[in-house]
Amino acid sequence: FNLFCRKPKTKRAKRFLEKREPKLNENTKNAMLIKGGNANLTVTGVLKDIYAVKKPFAVLYKRKNITRPFEDQTSLEFFSRKSDCSLFLFGSHNKKRPNNLIIGRMFDYHVLDMIELGIEKFVSLKEIKSSKCPEGTKPMLIFAGDMFDVNEEYKRLKSLLIDFFRGPTVPSIRLAGLEYVLHFTAVDGKIYMRSYKVLLKKSGCKIPRIDLEEMGPSLDLVMRRTHLASDDLYKLSLKQPKGLKPKKKKNISRDVFGTTYGQIHMQKQDLSKLHTRKMKGLRKRRAEKSAEDGGATPKMPKSA
Repeated sequence: FNLFCRKPKTKRAKRFLEKREPKLNENTKNAMLIKGGNANLTVTGVLKDIYAVKKPFAVLYKRKNITRPFEDQTSLEFFSRKSDCSLFLFGSHNKKRPNNLIIGRMFDYHVLDMIELGIEKFVSLKEIKSSKCPEGTKPMLIFAGDMFDVNEEYKRLKSLLIDFFRGPTVPSIRLAGLEYVLHFTAVDGKIYMRSYKVLLKKSGCKIPRIDLEEMGPSLDLVMRRTHLASDDLYKLSLKQPKGLKPKKKKNISRDVFGTTYGQIHMQKQDLSKLHTRKMKGLRKRRAEKSAEDGGATPKMPKSA
């Protein structure tokens, strides 16, 4: 990795290194899709279809790479530095583990989490004859099944899948842009991945009627081996820089519904001098006025 440690000699190299420097708001995570030494047509088709879904935030390596991520991770870390990718999907096929996928992510160019999945059924994008979403569409992710909330390995898989497919962070959303759904279901030890295109149809009112049309790819997966980071390393990877943490403001609080409440500190007020609205009911009577003056006011004699 000497290339990344040297000082830049040209302006182009300096700009290249500046792009890869740590930032407060990181770039969208890129994924690299790597084909193993023994990859059959099923594994190759899965990698191509997920690359089509993930574009433009993905790099597809077409050449075969003879490596075993669970035994040796140096080649993955090298490709991660070279392509500046923090996510990876490795596909392989052998007699012991047929139709094998390994999905994982990096932290500081070292493998953080890695989960091995077996492909039991695969339906490609081309096999499903329907209209497709344009490239770079941000998907809506739906997870169904208690295992994603109960089992620790499935929890980490859910987090990994969200990282892999969520796409860029957007400040606002329009209704017409919600046109792609990725649905993951965990039932009886299997994970079912389905993708749908959202069709907005007329309903006779402002809110449109929503139909889901299967688009592909479709995968039936089963979990095999896992390589999960320790709790300390996982917490370190989730740590936010101080610049992103919101600054606390004194005497300001928010309730569950997002309503902001402010507390104001004032000096003690003399309410006796408070000016109120002039109304008949609030006028002082003669008895009250005389009591304030210290006695009854003497009547003025009538003029002759």
